Amino acid sequence: MSFHAKTHPRILMIAPEITYLPPQVGGVARYFGAKAGGLADVVAGLMKALFDQGADVHLAIPYYQPLLENRLPRFLKTSIADLLEAMEDNRIHLVDHGRFTHLKSVYSSDGLENTKLSLAFQREVIQKVAPQVEPDLIHCHDWMTGLLPAWARAASIPSLFTLHNIHTVKSTLAFIEDHGIDPRKFWNHLYYQRMPDGYEESRGTNPVEYMTSGIMAADYVNTVSETFLNEIVHKVHGFVETTIQEQLAHKQRQGRAVGILNAPDPAYAPATDACLFRRYGPADHVGGKRVNKQMLQTTLALRQEPDAPLFFWPSRLDSLQKGSQLLAPLLVNLVRGNGRPGPQVVFVADGDQKDAFKDLVHDNSLEDQVAVCDFDEHLSHLAYGAADFVLMPSRFEPCGLPQMIGAIYGALPVAHRTGGICDTVAALKPEKDAGNGFLFDVHDAEAFSGAIREALTFFHLPDHVKRFQIERIMKASAAQFNGETMARGYVELYETMLGRAVVH
Repeated sequence: MSFHAKTHPRILMIAPEITYLPPQVGGVARYFGAKAGGLADVVAGLMKALFDQGADVHLAIPYYQPLLENRLPRFLKTSIADLLEAMEDNRIHLVDHGRFTHLKSVYSSDGLENTKLSLAFQREVIQKVAPQVEPDLIHCHDWMTGLLPAWARAASIPSLFTLHNIHTVKSTLAFIEDHGIDPRKFWNHLYYQRMPDGYEESRGTNPVEYMTSGIMAADYVNTVSETFLNEIVHKVHGFVETTIQEQLAHKQRQGRAVGILNAPDPAYAPATDACLFRRYGPADHVGGKRVNKQMLQTTLALRQEPDAPLFFWPSRLDSLQKGSQLLAPLLVNLVRGNGRPGPQVVFVADGDQKDAFKDLVHDNSLEDQVAVCDFDEHLSHLAYGAADFVLMPSRFEPCGLPQMIGAIYGALPVAHRTGGICDTVAALKPEKDAGNGFLFDVHDAEAFSGAIREALTFFHLPDHVKRFQIERIMKASAAQFNGETMARGYVELYETMLGRAVVH
């Protein structure tokens, strides 16, 4: 699916972070990357897929000078900005502002400073990038772009606003003015803490809500899974701001809110993954995973037991979202064998609960069965290639990628039924050749333990049954969870917004 060749709309993607640039932008792509979290992966994957389809897509991103320039080889004796400017058809627009000059990470640790960074970014997009690009449509990502849909509405430019997270900030019109944006032309499209009586009346005393403004002003909005959208609309999660819930519900009633699943980075492919000791595909996954498991066990000083079930924890170790508190009381009993090689657990993750898990392992002398490792991209890839199961007891999950990546690698998810997990994991039923993982409904340790027991029961099925099911799941997952599928969802939405037919 692609845009009609004669009517390619020009899309301006506006995002605070991106993991990498599409290779089509030239040699600079190998040196470019500014990432804080999953948003960067999604924007990178979407940009690549849109470029692959021949879309006329541009990117506006802050010029994180130290972060980007440190990646350049010294022999080049130039800057990222100069390399891009020298390109004949440059579609990457670095938003240059003094506030980004000294940043060594995508965001500041100071919340107020992040609001100022957001305003500096949006000001430059309004004043410089958009007039240069002359987009047919703008695609804004998260709260740092929350004012732009209101500006776009006043400028008669269709806008799509994507929610990756639910974080938002507030500031007054006066504060926005002080940072170089004149909101007088679009102030009435913003969302305020209370109903405004007029510009001057609200200017200094009635804060604007950034995320809610983006939702309200955009022509369309999307979350990164359909189920998470419905969970917000129906008040399943108490932590979501009421204003966000109400505006999303309003957009959904209008038929202007959808869920589009994220996709894993294309580097997550066991047949080509350079981080694996043995690459493999669905047909030869048994031998490939066995070698990778043995090498992971050696690397982490775990017991050399290739027949031991291996569980991988790939997510941040926190009890707020990712559910690590459910695993803590189960861990000791889980790894103690019952006449068979005991399960092993590998954590490749950071988070505020990491030290607690290290203490738990040490206090119970589990070092030869449980490894708690700092996050490392290479080690994480190897763990997917070695693991039999991926643990995801998230309390909530806007989308989630580990459950998709795990299924692609033949490491089946054990997960709480919530958000994007509902849209990507179905209960495994080998007798019906259906499903791809193990789910639990009640978010507590007992229910999680039940799903782990189901996974272990599957692990001990006859080899031919297990082999067939994992091969089936790997094939189906690679076909479903990819950038092309994700891009197709966005292309269809772009075309709907522009009133153009999609050509198959």
